[in-house]
Amino acid sequence: MWTGIALFLLLVIALLAIPVTVTFDVSRRRAFHGRIFLIWAFGLVRVPIPLGEAKPPSPETGETVRKSSRSQRRSTKSVNPIALIRQRAFRRRILKFITDLWHAIDKRNICLRIRLGLGDPADTGRLWAIVGPVTGILANVKEARLEIEPAFMDALFELDSNGTIRLIPLRIILVVIGLFLSPSVWLGIRQVRNTE
Repeated sequence: MWTGIALFLLLVIALLAIPVTVTFDVSRRRAFHGRIFLIWAFGLVRVPIPLGEAKPPSPETGETVRKSSRSQRRSTKSVNPIALIRQRAFRRRILKFITDLWHAIDKRNICLRIRLGLGDPADTGRLWAIVGPVTGILANVKEARLEIEPAFMDALFELDSNGTIRLIPLRIILVVIGLFLSPSVWLGIRQVRNTE
């Protein structure tokens, strides 16, 4: 029995250690457009992932969604991401996670342009406290061209991206597990929930 479990775990680890190549050409204005190709097992598995355009909601549907989202915001107790960004220990851990994730990926001719805003200049400024240093660090990468522009007056997320990345799923999983096991992340979430 234990031998079978050990063999199964070894098989899963071996499969997760096989590199995955992702080729993408994605843009977003009001909805995501483009295509993503996943290539695994040294080219034996090729999976296209098209990104279709979402249907624009009708005026009645949009108003209904807005009303329901407002009522959900009042009724449910959720973690405020802006309050988390204000915490220095949480910001440092997220910066470390982003840089670790960036270094865990083999990048090939990546072009990434982002316009990002939260609608409130103060909130956008706090978000930029995280995004700005990351942009500065990643600007020196030869294999990628990264441009992030803050939009202080508008709530928006616009994206133009293309390129190829190669990653090992096991390595990415270890980076994500490190984030979830970080005491500073859970302490920050607990503090924000206690203050609400």
